[in-house]
Amino acid sequence: MADTVTRPGTGNIPTASPAVLTPQQNRVIWLLLAAAFVAILNETTMGVAIPHLIDDLSITAVAAQWLTTAFMLTMAVIIPITGFLLRRFTTRTMFIAAMSLFSFGTLIAFLAPGFPVLLVARVVQASGTAIMMPLLMTTLMVVVPAHARGRMMGRVSIVMSLAPAIGPTLSGVLLDTVGWRWIFGIVLPIALVALFVGARWIHNIGETSYAPIDIPSVILSAFGFGGIVYGLSQIGGAASHGGGAEADAAAGASTNALIISLSVGVVALALFIWRQVRLQRTDDALLDLRVFRSTNFSLAIGQMTILSMAFFGAITVLPLYMQRVLELSPLTTGLAVLPGALAMGLLGPTIGRIYDRWGTRVLLIPGSIITVGMLWFYSTFDVSTPVWVIAVAQTVTSIGLAMSFTPLFTASLGSLERKFYSYGSAVLGTVQQVAGAAGVAMLIAVMSSVQAAAEASGVDELTAGAQGAQAAFTLAAILSLPLLVGAFLIRKPADQIGAPAVAAH
Repeated sequence: MADTVTRPGTGNIPTASPAVLTPQQNRVIWLLLAAAFVAILNETTMGVAIPHLIDDLSITAVAAQWLTTAFMLTMAVIIPITGFLLRRFTTRTMFIAAMSLFSFGTLIAFLAPGFPVLLVARVVQASGTAIMMPLLMTTLMVVVPAHARGRMMGRVSIVMSLAPAIGPTLSGVLLDTVGWRWIFGIVLPIALVALFVGARWIHNIGETSYAPIDIPSVILSAFGFGGIVYGLSQIGGAASHGGGAEADAAAGASTNALIISLSVGVVALALFIWRQVRLQRTDDALLDLRVFRSTNFSLAIGQMTILSMAFFGAITVLPLYMQRVLELSPLTTGLAVLPGALAMGLLGPTIGRIYDRWGTRVLLIPGSIITVGMLWFYSTFDVSTPVWVIAVAQTVTSIGLAMSFTPLFTASLGSLERKFYSYGSAVLGTVQQVAGAAGVAMLIAVMSSVQAAAEASGVDELTAGAQGAQAAFTLAAILSLPLLVGAFLIRKPADQIGAPAVAAH
C-alpha cells in the first residue's frame, strides 16, 4: 500500500487540480526545463575553464576562484527572495526577468575585455539562474495534477543530471579548440531563443498577491545567507595553505574571513528568521516560514540537507582525487562520471512513475542504502584504484541519488498548501545552496588538512593525496548515515494518493 500523510487543515480532500495538462501548460513546462538546463549547463562548464582563465587573463588562482564564489554568493542571496517574488509577480514576468538577466550576463561574459567585467557578468548570470529553478518548481506544483507530479519531477532530475554530465566535456572541447569565450558564445543563442519563445508562449499561471517588499528582510537575508555561504567557502582556503610565512599569512587571512563571515551570517540569519515570524502573521513575510509547520516538508528538507552536504561534497572531491592522485586528464575524468550522470537522468521519468504509483518508501529506503553504502566504498579509493571501478561506483551512486531526489522534491512541496508552493521552492533552493556549500567546504578542508599532514610526515605526494581523499569520503559517508532513518519517516502527501492514471505527456 502506498504511504500517506495528511496535510494540516486539508484532511484527505485532494486539492483542485486538473485531470490532465493542457498543451499550453506542457509547452510552458518544457520551456522552463530547457531554460533551467541552459542555466545549469553554463555553470558546470566554468569549473574546467578556471585554469585557462588564470593564464589568458593573467590573474591569480584566488582571483579566478571569485568567478565561482561570486556566482554562488549571488545565488545564496537571491534564492530566499524568490518565494516573495513568485507570489508578487506573474509567471511570465519572472521568466522574462530571469532569462533577460541570464542572457545579458552571458553576453557581457562573451565580450568581457578582462577579469573585472567577467566577474560582473557572472553576478548578472547568477541573478537570472537563481530565479529559474524556484520558478520551475513552483510552476510544476501549480499546474501539474497531484497524481502526475512524480513523473514531472523526474523530468527535472534529467535536467539536473544531464547538464552537469555534458558541461565539463563540452567545456573541454571548446577550451581546446576555440577558447573560453565560446563557453558563453555557445550558450548565448540558446538562451536568447528561450527568452523570445518564452515571451510569446508563457502566459500567467496561478494567482498573484500584492504585498510591499520588506527592505530590512532583504538586507538581513543578504547578510545572513551570503555571510554563511562566503564563510563556508573560506574553510577550504584556511586549511589548504602550505608552510612558509606567506602561506601562513594567507591561511590567517582566510581564517579571519571565515570567523567574521560566519559570525555576521549567523546573527543576520537569526534576525531574519525573527522578522519573518513577525511578518508572516499578516502574510507580509519575505520568506514565509510557516512551510515548516508541515512535518513531512520539514523531514524532507532535513533529508535534502544531509543528501546535499554529502553528495555535493563528494562530487567535488572525486574529480580532484582522479586528477591529482590517479593523474587522469580532465577529459578522462569527465568521461568516467558521464555514465552515472546519464543513468541518473534517464531513470528520472521511470522513478517518477514509481513514486506516483507507490509513494516514497519504495524509492527512498533502497536509494538511501545505495547512496550511503557507495560513499563508504569511496573511502577505500587509493593510488591504484582502476578507473572502471570509479565509473561503476559513480553510476551506482547516481542511481541511488536518482531514487532519492525525485521523491524528496515531490513529497516536500506536495505537503504544502498551494499558497506556500513558492516559499517551499525558495526554501528547497536555499537549502541546496547552503548545504552544498557546507559539504564542499568541510570535505575540501578535511582532504587538504590530511594531505598536508601526510606530506609533512614524509609520505609521497600521491599517497598523501589518496589519504586526504579517503578522509574526505569517510566524512561524507558519516554525514550521510541519518539518511537511513529519514527514508522511513517521509510519506507521500495525501492528495497524491488514489488519483487516476497519469495523463500528462
